[in-house]
Amino acid sequence: MNIQLSKLSNGIRVVTCEMPHAQSATFGIWAAVGGRHEPARLTGISHFIEHMLFKGTRRRTARQIGQEVEAVGGYLNATTTHDHTVYYGAAPADHFNRLSAVLCDMVLEPRFAATDIRRERAVIAEEIQMYHDEPSELVQELLWEELWPDHALGRPLTGTLESIAALRRDDLLAYRATHYQAGNTVVSAAGRMRHGDVLARVERLLGALPRGRRSRASAPPELTRGPRIRVIERETQQVHVAFAVPCCAMHNEDRYATTLLNVLLGGNVSSRLFQELREKRGLCYSVSSNLSQYEDAGVLNFYIGLDAKNLEKALRLLCREFKKLRDEPVRAAELKRAKEYAIGSSRMALERTSAQNSRIGASTLFHGRVLDAEDVHARLRATDAGELQRVAGGSLRPQRMTMTVIGAIPEATPIATWLE
Repeated sequence: MNIQLSKLSNGIRVVTCEMPHAQSATFGIWAAVGGRHEPARLTGISHFIEHMLFKGTRRRTARQIGQEVEAVGGYLNATTTHDHTVYYGAAPADHFNRLSAVLCDMVLEPRFAATDIRRERAVIAEEIQMYHDEPSELVQELLWEELWPDHALGRPLTGTLESIAALRRDDLLAYRATHYQAGNTVVSAAGRMRHGDVLARVERLLGALPRGRRSRASAPPELTRGPRIRVIERETQQVHVAFAVPCCAMHNEDRYATTLLNVLLGGNVSSRLFQELREKRGLCYSVSSNLSQYEDAGVLNFYIGLDAKNLEKALRLLCREFKKLRDEPVRAAELKRAKEYAIGSSRMALERTSAQNSRIGASTLFHGRVLDAEDVHARLRATDAGELQRVAGGSLRPQRMTMTVIGAIPEATPIATWLE
């Protein structure tokens, strides 16, 4: 695999991973703008624009956008996060030119027709209501609201019914013009293609994108000490629990130990929480952990779905596992398994053009370069039990926990007394 990074005259960074053995190619256009860049009155606008870029351009209708790529077995998709938006797709390598032409057309010349805006406003309203009807989704959204109240990181990426209803075409056009600029854009490609060919093609297709500059967002407030607990009483079959503790930001050297903590706690079926809560005691069906890291903040967040009668026992056991990781070095065999899982799953994923495309695009967007995968693996392998225990001591503390709970339990349930 050959990875190369270049910059066009207008400031777009183009990064490629040549994979001569691959039969496919993945192409992505990354904009460094997302939910955290939105003022309160425009909550949800980044996600709304993501939807609108699929609704047609001067050259292609919405149907033609999909058909042109699907006709050769490919696909298109997009994702809006708090710190970026990415438009991507994959196709057989022989059809890379078709794939890149469609995606670049979507980004450069979307129509934003009034009828499409009106129709998509209704679609997004349905999406918002769908999430609100699904407790396992809603509990995560409310967790972010509790973590960062009165800050853009705490507001829903989809927006609210009120904010989406208030958005106008001029808002969408102005926001896109401000943030969809060359200096705010990375183009990535992975698969059977050549860097020089991709560079020339992006220059031709996106060379007219204005230079602009990188979008800036306000720093989030420091996560206050808790525990902070919010209970939403609702008649559900299960109690849904989402909670988080602070961890390091994405550039901090502690990120390697934090990655391993995530694996140890809830990253797979061998993890401590899965084994203790589900396999050994049968307290729940679903338990997992996940890392959410930004350039200036990070949280290690968890989800449990379980019967209300098991909630106290599960939380006490969870805090016990936190205490073990703070007080006792992880045994060598367990730490080795976590390292091999993290490294092995990474290596297997990077055989796919989609995973390589995601890796090189995100790395370029946030680090300004492509982090070498083997360097990352070596740093994970070098992390020792002492480093892990030190990081656990700073993060895995109940008094630093923020939690949201949805289910058929009283709002006055004394959850804080169980977090010891």
